Formats: sequence, C-alpha cells, structure tokens
Amino acid sequence: MQEFQHDHFAHCESGVMSLLLRHHGLEISEAMVFGLSGALMFAYIPFIKMGGMPLIGYRSMPKAIIKGLQKRIGVRMKLQTFSTPEKGSKKLDMLLEKGQVVGAQTSVFWLPYFPDEMRFHFNGHNLIVYAREKDEYLISDPVFENPVRCKTDDLEKARFVKGVMAPKGLLYYPEHVPDSIDYFRVIPEAIRKNAKTMLKTPVPIAGIRGIRALAKSIAALPRKDDRYARLFLGHIVRMQEEIGTGGAGFRFIYASFLQESAGILDDPVLDTASRKMTDVGDEWRQFAMLIAKAIRSKRGKKIDFEQISGKLQDVAASEADIYRLLLQ
Repeated sequence: MQEFQHDHFAHCESGVMSLLLRHHGLEISEAMVFGLSGALMFAYIPFIKMGGMPLIGYRSMPKAIIKGLQKRIGVRMKLQTFSTPEKGSKKLDMLLEKGQVVGAQTSVFWLPYFPDEMRFHFNGHNLIVYAREKDEYLISDPVFENPVRCKTDDLEKARFVKGVMAPKGLLYYPEHVPDSIDYFRVIPEAIRKNAKTMLKTPVPIAGIRGIRALAKSIAALPRKDDRYARLFLGHIVRMQEEIGTGGAGFRFIYASFLQESAGILDDPVLDTASRKMTDVGDEWRQFAMLIAKAIRSKRGKKIDFEQISGKLQDVAASEADIYRLLLQ
C-alpha cells in the first residue's frame, strides 16, 4: 500500500471517497465521485429542525455518496457504528495499527482545528484518520489545505456527539476496490437517475418541487413577525453558503462532473449542460446575495419577499431545464 497523500477538495464526503479510492489505486476525481453517486439533490423539510429552523439540503443525506458509489462502480465499503465511545475508539486504533486509512463522520463544532468562526453544530462532516502519534490523531480533512492533528479525546467527542444526524462513531474504509470503471455504462446511468430524481420525485419537498416549496414559504413570510422572517432568511443563506459546500458549491461540482463526462464520452450535450449548471451555481449565489442585502437592511425597512421568492422560482426553472436536457 502506498503512503497516504493528503489533498484539498471542495466537499468533505466526496473528497474523502476520492482520497480513499486513490489511496487504494483507483484514480477518480472528486467531481466524478459526486456525480456517479447521484448526490446532487434539494430538500426542504419543515418538520426536521436545525437550530429551530427547517432543514434545507442541497445534496443527498450523509453517507449517500458512499452508498451511491458502491452501487454504481462496485467498490465495497465497510461501514460500522458503535454503541459506546470506548468501542469506537478501540476499533479506530486497531485499524490504524493494521495500517488502514479510515473515513469517519464527525461534528464540526467539536473539532478544535476548525477556526472558531467556522465551528457550528453540523454532525455530517467527514474526514480521514490515517495515523496516531501518542495522544493525537493525524487527520486528512479534505476542506483544509494541509493535514491536521487532533487530540484523541477531541476526536472521540466529535464522533459521538448527539443530535440530528448523530454520527454514532461511524468509521468506513474500502474492502474491495475495482481496477477500473466502465464510464461508458455508469455515467449515463448516473446522470439519468439524478435528473429523474430532481424532476420527477413524487415528494413535494424534494427536487425541483422542493425548491419551489421553499420559494412559496418565502413569499408567505410577510404573515410572520419581522424577527422570525429575518431569522428564516438568514438560515437559508447559512444552510446554502456555510454548512458543508453549500447549494451553489454542489452545483459547481456537478458542472465539473458533466464537463469531465463530456470529455470521456465525447458528448457535446453534456458540455452544454455543464456550462448551464455553472450558470445555475451563479444564480444560487445571486439568490443568497439578495437575501443577505435584505436582512442587513435597517429594522423597519420593508423586505421585498416577492422579489426573493421570484428569484428562487427562476433558479428552479433554470435547474429544471438542465435536467430535461440531460434526459433527452
């Protein structure tokens, strides 16, 4: 097995999977991991709360990239959770002693190497533990430029935090990695499935319907008090731009996947879809800026909720056009 090499990525779970597979001899980009796993998604779930506000997700749930990639390319992953921190830490140390490089799900808030302004209660952060030196773990966190160190007690706390998406000490690593990937088969399969999920989900809080549902909720905010309305809008921006890679960031990763796929398959339609998806990422960022300007305005100044809602409806229409193009 080669010596482990850290790399910097846009998103934690897709970055971890790219690193793990490359460490085991399969060269695959982060964008290809993300695209083949079918992780691009949108969900607006009012009955699941984060900080008292509805959960808004721009990709599939944690572990979906790992599981989606297993189904698509034939990699076999070992995933294990634990009933107690003691059992979880013992297993991690045992794997490291055997030379295994291990993925782990954690809470950002309890990782001390994160700057204070970036630490918040998000339990779906993924990283790689590749060695232990005395009372410190050597960690490859894909969202950092360089490897970092973490005290054993701190990592244990981050792995066994309670709450929404509690990681329960999740550890994972490959048990079988294929020698190659049949891109001509798996790329079209992954694209069709993802496009259908976004366009044709029967659930009104997911996919394009979910984006439009959030837009309608924004349009209804004038019926709420001003403080709640501003908190709700601020929550949207935080979920989009601060937690994980964010809504726009995932669209840019998927655009890279489409561009890479266009080159492999020599397909100009995918190249066109890639450019359109990049434009959608820009639209999501414009939507966030529109909200940021509104909530920074002085108290008492009327917020144009219809404008914000309309912008999000435009984003939904732009994304829907791309998925229809990909299904042709």
